[in-house]
Amino acid sequence: MIQTKAQTSDLQLIEKTINHYFDGMINHDAKSIEKAFYPTATMKWNDEKYMEVNAVEALSDYVNSNDPVKTKTSIVAINIVGDAANAQLELEYATFYFIDFMHLMKIEGEWKIISKTYTTVQKDF
Repeated sequence: MIQTKAQTSDLQLIEKTINHYFDGMINHDAKSIEKAFYPTATMKWNDEKYMEVNAVEALSDYVNSNDPVKTKTSIVAINIVGDAANAQLELEYATFYFIDFMHLMKIEGEWKIISKTYTTVQKDF
């Protein structure tokens, strides 16, 4: 598949947004989280029951109240169509992985994460 310059530029801008998120999670930097997410973005997951919260508030609370731990991050896939995109991300910790599914929109010329759905996968030892 051939990508146009606009698509390549959008891919780079999406990667920049994702890297703000990764920086926030690795370094426990709430300002980086705020750069990555649209203010009303949601975060959804199952933890004995379905949960849904404001992503910026929940992630900022998490990074502000916990010490950073060793984290390895990777972008598994990014799909872009027009001003909408999705990305599958992986954050690896000592005993588990967070698998994130992000939805992004290009809003006023900037790519922002508008929703995050995640699951936790335990490592087999």
